[in-house]
Amino acid sequence: MAKDPQTPDPKAPRGMSRFFRTVREITYGMAAHDMTRAALRTRASMEHLFILITMGDLLGVPILPPYYSMRLLPYVVPQISTWKRRMLREKDATDAIF
Repeated sequence: MAKDPQTPDPKAPRGMSRFFRTVREITYGMAAHDMTRAALRTRASMEHLFILITMGDLLGVPILPPYYSMRLLPYVVPQISTWKRRMLREKDATDAIF
């Protein structure tokens, strides 16, 4: 049976296990953290765009007929308050940087 490389050896000293975990976390931070943040930012933007398209009439942007908006309403309700806050907040040039 092959051993999982992510699982620390129970016979290894605790310091060695902690060292390998730290090295793994540093490697993740250097290699994948930025990509993970970018993917989450892209997902949030897509979700907010979807809500704008379906519930735009809440802000005065009639895009879809209300029938489809009402069919999608149960799936969107938990996100409406944060979406409104994000769409109506003031933005400046520094928002594009961060």
